[in-house]
Amino acid sequence: MSKSLLRGSLSTLKWALCAMGAAALLIAALVAAPLTRPPELASISAARGTVDFSALPAVERFQARDGTWLGFRHYPANGPGVGRAAIVIHGSSGSSGGTIHALSGALAARGVETWAVDIRGHGTSGTRGDIGYVGQLEDDLADLVAMVRKTSPTVPLTLVGHSSGGGFALRVAGSPIQVLFERTVLLAPYLGYNAPTNLPNSGGWARADIPRIVGLAALRAIGIRCCEALPVLAFAVPPNSEKNLVGTYSDRLMRNFAVRDGDFRRDLAAARKPVTIISGADDELMLADKYAQAVHAVAPAVDVKLIDGVNHMGIVSTPKAVSVIADDVATRATAGS
Repeated sequence: MSKSLLRGSLSTLKWALCAMGAAALLIAALVAAPLTRPPELASISAARGTVDFSALPAVERFQARDGTWLGFRHYPANGPGVGRAAIVIHGSSGSSGGTIHALSGALAARGVETWAVDIRGHGTSGTRGDIGYVGQLEDDLADLVAMVRKTSPTVPLTLVGHSSGGGFALRVAGSPIQVLFERTVLLAPYLGYNAPTNLPNSGGWARADIPRIVGLAALRAIGIRCCEALPVLAFAVPPNSEKNLVGTYSDRLMRNFAVRDGDFRRDLAAARKPVTIISGADDELMLADKYAQAVHAVAPAVDVKLIDGVNHMGIVSTPKAVSVIADDVATRATAGS
């Protein structure tokens, strides 16, 4: 019997060593494969030049629960107060001081006190292109709301997110912290890699390292999380733009700054507060005409609006679009959203 036990132990050890060897080879392959950025996408880069930054507020800071100081910009209402406030989330690669400033300023001009946040991994918040763990962005957002509530304890909050920030806003709308917001407005949202609203490679904006993503998922499945800081997604940002833009995302940032598990249907089904989608009809990164069909199959009450003659960045920068969005946030009652 002892021989049988010995043979069994040796067999277990052999398979364990084989698994360790396979994991080591996979890790080596993941590290060795470089991630390359796609060529600059002119339509995205050009939008920044259309925005007037002369009234851009200075960066302020709040302390997240892990002790990190994260950046945001505060836009006090400079029009007649409407008794509402908004938190605005930029898109992939961006920051609160980017093109989305035009929308944040328009909201303030409609009497909506606004806080535009540098999502951790962007702008002035944390390590560029990375976070500590999946779920940290939700924790950060809850900490920002806690800061807002110190000075505005009862004002109804609308969460507004653009592009990948829209995907993340939908993630929040389907999460336990959805109770912090009265409604969610998604602007040209990225609904996940397999959503019917996506163009291949997001119209040339993003390039994913699929083998690395799959390899990291395989490692997670066996309990190994050593390499989630590796970059897996690259953006078509201009050369030498590191001061303002984020060129790559780590695996954990990519997975957190998006809908849960790449499936927008899950978050939509879990959302208990009103959700609105507004997009430019001429969006070159998304198939805007498919938003309504995609979301209504899960949540028929979601309102979907398309604005003619507006592209992906134009939805947060052109006067025509930001006026529609600011009016919507400032005047639309929760019931009927």
